[in-house]
Amino acid sequence: MRYNRGRRRRGSNIGWLILLLVILAGIIGGTGYIYTAKEFERIAPTIIAPEFPYWNTKQPLIIKLSDNFGLKNYKVFLSDGKNNVLLHTGVEIESTKNKKIEIKYPKNSQLDKKAKILIMTIQVTDSSKWNYFTGNKNEKSISFKIDNKRPIINILANSYSIRQGGSALVIFEAYDDDYLNDIYILVGNKKFKAQPYKKDGYFVSLIAWSFRNTEFRADIIVKDRAGNTRSAEIPLYIKSKKYRTSWIKATDKFIDGKITDLAEQDEKYMKDDKLERLRAINETMRIENEVLINEYTTKISSNILQNWNIKKFYPLKYGKKVASFGDDRHYYYTDKEHEISQSYHLGYDMASTQMAPIVTSNSGKVVFADYNGIYGNMPIIDHGLGLYTLYGHCSTLKIKEGDIVKAGQEIAKTGKTGLALGDHLHFGILVQGVEVRPIEWLDKKWIQDNIWKIFDDANKIINPKKLNKTK
Repeated sequence: MRYNRGRRRRGSNIGWLILLLVILAGIIGGTGYIYTAKEFERIAPTIIAPEFPYWNTKQPLIIKLSDNFGLKNYKVFLSDGKNNVLLHTGVEIESTKNKKIEIKYPKNSQLDKKAKILIMTIQVTDSSKWNYFTGNKNEKSISFKIDNKRPIINILANSYSIRQGGSALVIFEAYDDDYLNDIYILVGNKKFKAQPYKKDGYFVSLIAWSFRNTEFRADIIVKDRAGNTRSAEIPLYIKSKKYRTSWIKATDKFIDGKITDLAEQDEKYMKDDKLERLRAINETMRIENEVLINEYTTKISSNILQNWNIKKFYPLKYGKKVASFGDDRHYYYTDKEHEISQSYHLGYDMASTQMAPIVTSNSGKVVFADYNGIYGNMPIIDHGLGLYTLYGHCSTLKIKEGDIVKAGQEIAKTGKTGLALGDHLHFGILVQGVEVRPIEWLDKKWIQDNIWKIFDDANKIINPKKLNKTK
């Protein structure tokens, strides 16, 4: 009997032990499931909100919420330090992982309209079952300084007129009570950067009217950090210009010679059809070459400019014009009814003697000096204030990228590299990447009236007791 009772006790203990192991395994398995299951993920939702400390209360603020599992609910509060207003609240379905909220200033609310500082608080919870099924939470508070005042613009001096395809200069004052965030001159869809001039609050910029555009308007745009914007139109007298249209017969000799020679540089241009080959060089290669030129000619310094001494350009001694800027060139085969390609001439061609010396009339920095397709050997020089000069079809180059050149220095010799049939110089001028009429910059009187005079007029206002001539 004692033996049986001992066996029953041992059996009972084993049963309890098994039950305990089962419970323990369940706890371990449950804990493991909680820590590994997607439904119990522990990553808090993300809040992306504006970091700048200014708000004009006119433009909405954008807040982005995101979660790797799914958003559950959110709240956005706005406080003036005393009063707290609920701006937004929402409940999202579990599949919503991203939410964009547009925050507008509540005009009819308890917020103090004269408050200079507002505090925004964003609270968000995800749909995870973590934290006893309440989900992961995140909260973020941001203080905004209220700024409703627009910046001030005063135009000090500008060129009297601008011709289609030409350049102009403007000098202006721009300031704000706090901080200016963006300053540029808008011409069409092109933004011209302005460089600080003389002292804080003053700016200068060369602008350009693309010869391809028939209409022109230039507006100075100034924005502060709060998003307040002011614009001022530059009062320029507009002069339209009709550019020449040329018809050029594409002979077999031209296509089999110069065009094929260029096409052989890359198989993508070497079309079996000779007319397609011409089009590939005159259009596709030309566009790629011009993209490179634009890349090297758009930069302008952000340092304060004290003086800009620019003189007329005279790159080729005794050089005579052989082609004008802005020519609309149409290539045809056999007759004009059979047009095969079209392009614009973006420089001013000059020729004198074979392999004649090319000089730079103004100092500057060489930003490019290499071969560039239809332009052949081609140096580009930065003369400051966004003004660049380009010298195409050179036979030899005497400078390299990074060199600082002085006025009167020989930089290359004329040639016929690239898409050139005869020895000549393709002279180009660009203002922040826009090709402009070189003839203006070859004219001392034009520079006197449109550049030097503008600097002198502005300097009388900026430094009335100290005139700083730029000539």
